Amino acid sequence: MTGDFRPGSDAAHPAAAGAADGVRWAPGDRILWRYLGQEPGLEGRVHIARPVTVVQDTDELLAAWMAPGTECVKPVLADGTSVHEEPLATRYTAVRTTQRARWFGTGVLKLVRPGEPWSVWLFWDHGWVFRNWYVNLEEPQTRWAGGVDSVDHFLDIAVHPDRGWKWLDEDEFAQARRIGLVGPERARRVEEAGRAALEVVKAWGPPFCDGWEDWRPDPAWEVPVLPEDWDRTPAHMTS
Repeated sequence: MTGDFRPGSDAAHPAAAGAADGVRWAPGDRILWRYLGQEPGLEGRVHIARPVTVVQDTDELLAAWMAPGTECVKPVLADGTSVHEEPLATRYTAVRTTQRARWFGTGVLKLVRPGEPWSVWLFWDHGWVFRNWYVNLEEPQTRWAGGVDSVDHFLDIAVHPDRGWKWLDEDEFAQARRIGLVGPERARRVEEAGRAALEVVKAWGPPFCDGWEDWRPDPAWEVPVLPEDWDRTPAHMTS
């Protein structure tokens, strides 16, 4: 297996010719996990693009692995400054652009169930010491031949190995609401999604109960390469 980007190639998966035809990826396929921007300069454009390797793709779950050292695309301020160096008061009004960068630290396993307004990420410390789950509240993903796209909702939840949890980025969510980047109806949906996700956590439902913290990547997998056309607009999309 090479390290080249291979978005469920048509030769291997005829359905990949159009996501609306029901594309399905096999373990080891390489796809893009992307998010569309909302801030000035990035409205509706891809501002996060992460090449990942498919672990599992079924009617119940898409699981994908982002390896350490993966070259990704991330948002930065127009002058190249990190977004998080900008004061919160102007963080979502300052003009942004994108930048290529390597993923630092250990890898991330990303899990998403079709139609759910969140994905669950697993983090480990060095030596495969499990750190925590991370519930990323987002729009239900849209699927296309080369990957999945979503829009982030700012608000997140950390879930610890002892099953304790806490809200994350509440200040960013509040600021996005304050400046109108997140309107009242969307805010309501995000908060409802967060409460629904917490019900799953409290019941210790999937994927928390499924043992993913003990999963390990295939040692034969190489780090996927970020394609030059990482921001391409899919011809066909499906939820």
